[in-house]
Amino acid sequence: MSTNAPDLPALEALIGRFRGRRLLVLGDMMLDRYLWGRVDRISPEAPVPVVEIERETETLGGAGNVAANLQALGGEPVLVGVVGADPDGARLLDTLRARGVAVTTVVRDASRPTTVKTRIIAHAQQVVRADRESRAEVLDATREALFASIAAELPTCQGMIVSDYAKGVVTPALLERALDLARRHRVPVSVDPKEAHIDAYRGVAIVTPNVQEAGYAQGRRITDEASLLEVGWGLQKRLDADAVLVTRGADGMSLFEKSGRVTHIPTVAREVYDVTGAGDTVVSVVALAIAAGADPVTAARLSNHAAGVVIREIGTASCTPDQLRASLANGAPR
Repeated sequence: MSTNAPDLPALEALIGRFRGRRLLVLGDMMLDRYLWGRVDRISPEAPVPVVEIERETETLGGAGNVAANLQALGGEPVLVGVVGADPDGARLLDTLRARGVAVTTVVRDASRPTTVKTRIIAHAQQVVRADRESRAEVLDATREALFASIAAELPTCQGMIVSDYAKGVVTPALLERALDLARRHRVPVSVDPKEAHIDAYRGVAIVTPNVQEAGYAQGRRITDEASLLEVGWGLQKRLDADAVLVTRGADGMSLFEKSGRVTHIPTVAREVYDVTGAGDTVVSVVALAIAAGADPVTAARLSNHAAGVVIREIGTASCTPDQLRASLANGAPR
């Protein structure tokens, strides 16, 4: 078991190797909409607060947020996903372009709506979330279009990320073909998983579940170190993954490697405002670091700093190289 301090010069050098690394991102895309306001009264119609909306913002969620994180860190994302042929889909694509992310490999499917998560925020607190989505598997024609893009782009990539939110894009059939292609081209695959598809990720480089997802997948709630070790090693052996990184919120991260080593990484976050999108940031940095030649422990340590940066902001956010360097210099993000 290891908790050794990180090699800060090595981590800083790794950030410099991010630029130009090309990673394919396959997954569920979504638009995160935020309605910001304040509460001064309770509704006379029901015992609920009345939020007076003052402004509205939109940002990227899911695979789009992963791609934006890669772009912000100097990588070159190839985003393979689906949006609806609707105004929300157009806005999502415009938002990606504004962040410098190419959308030529995104499929527009008129048979399904663009996934939109609308959060109402009052006084910096989320009051309610409303989702518009379809969780049905994509049509056969859409799946084939997605795989055609994967087959065309993956050979020139140094890594692949699967951002699985169980919204119908990441299906077992598509995953099997994509992972087989990645193995043939020796492209390391990093997965932000959903429990329903857990056994489809066999043989990947790293899986990054949070503590709830890991426990659910193994049918055991993580409550102490013994249950953490049982779940972490159980998942690693079940998937035959090179590594399993369990993100544990305020308790940091625990990395289980095929070699038999477990590394516990304490959190660097001092302030937590919103964990939305933190998993996207973790898998982005882990995959980018591995593509740049890092070992799993180094990749996990760097992702821990990146997560500490983004959870200080409300809503999904990206981490820049300068922010990462500042976090490494100070021991915590600023």
